[in-house]
Amino acid sequence: MSHGHHREQDGTAHAHHHHDQDGTAHAHHHHGPEATSHVHHHNEDAVATHSRQQDSQEGVARVAYFDCFAGASGDMLLGALVDAGLSVDALKAELAKLDLDGYELEAERIQDHGLTGTRLHVRDTLQAYPARHLHDIYHIVEGSTLPDRVKKRSVAVIERLGRVEASIHGVPLEEVHFHEIGAVDTIVDVVGFVAGLELLGVGQAYASAIPLGSGAIQTAHGRLPVPAPATLALLSSVGAPTVPHPAQTEIVTPTGAALLTHLALFVRPPMRVRAVGYGLGSKQFPWSNALRVWVGERVGLYYYQHDEVVEIECNLDDMTGEALGYTMERLFAAGALDVWFTPIQMKKNRPGVLLSALSPVEKVEDLSWILMRETSTLGVRLFPPIHRMKADRQMREVDTPWGKVRVKEKWLGDQCLAVSPEYEDCARLARESGEPVVHIMNVARQTAERLV
Repeated sequence: MSHGHHREQDGTAHAHHHHDQDGTAHAHHHHGPEATSHVHHHNEDAVATHSRQQDSQEGVARVAYFDCFAGASGDMLLGALVDAGLSVDALKAELAKLDLDGYELEAERIQDHGLTGTRLHVRDTLQAYPARHLHDIYHIVEGSTLPDRVKKRSVAVIERLGRVEASIHGVPLEEVHFHEIGAVDTIVDVVGFVAGLELLGVGQAYASAIPLGSGAIQTAHGRLPVPAPATLALLSSVGAPTVPHPAQTEIVTPTGAALLTHLALFVRPPMRVRAVGYGLGSKQFPWSNALRVWVGERVGLYYYQHDEVVEIECNLDDMTGEALGYTMERLFAAGALDVWFTPIQMKKNRPGVLLSALSPVEKVEDLSWILMRETSTLGVRLFPPIHRMKADRQMREVDTPWGKVRVKEKWLGDQCLAVSPEYEDCARLARESGEPVVHIMNVARQTAERLV
């Protein structure tokens, strides 16, 4: 299915994107070393010189808070990072690792209703572009030389957007079609933003409540209400807080919503602000069409990591314990975060088992396929993605009289609250030495506690 695209409030085009009331605008894109930049990096000394490695060594956790007071889009989010100190040259170098032609990336500092910030432009350089489906975008991102974390997060954001489009239009995920330029814009915005967070050493993003306009927009599928269906579906998938805005047009794009709902927590964190950047959109309003990012370090002890997971479950009443155990092994091997069995009472008074698996968003299809193949279920239930709040976990290896043991440490902020020796390591040493496994675990734990 071919999706229309529109130049949204930021002037960029996105998957299933619409022609706004201002009219249709197409831009075709190319990147390369000839692309120019007009940005003055006024915050680079404050932010960009600090690497993630330095943060880790110094025990500092850098965070970014996106204050979306007038909307959010992919290029506004990325422009804000550039305005806060992200090097355009470093950003271009990361994007050049993609096998993607047809655009130039430019950035300029301008003033809009009293606020000075960075407006990012993705300009076209080709006459025609290939139409791309999700698997084409996956191939471009996963086949690049970008860091694995950037590739994984970028693919997850794009897949989140694709799933929403597929649901809205009633088509399989693999048939979601990113209209020519929409695919290029989406890739540049998503990968650029994810890579930008990494370049700035940001470990966790946060966001304000999302302002939503009203009215309607003309799309390839007809006239649709504002917020666009894709944008609203993305925000509802995580229960993102929203506030009304007087704009009678779209001010939050699907790509902006996908980035924030996948990568950010909707709360303002306690932090020490080091730099502020403004990302400007291209539409003209009676107010400043911008969002801003605060970049700095977290303060306080109680800091959590976060991710998103999907719970998959099915009811079974005709499988043996051996088959259930094998299914659990298959699920863990395929990337399940956790698998568990719950005894239940089913129809006709039959005792049964509720098989539940916790899945990363990008593993849902793989794990669902295993459940359908390895069990007798005729279907599985998928719960909407939800945020997990997690303590930081670190691994270290300690020496014991019987050999090395890996130990998992639980951290909240600057405090190590618990250490837990890896059972398999301790069991192996117990079998080799004849020493009780509990004794080896106690020694390993005491050794680790002395080191933290």
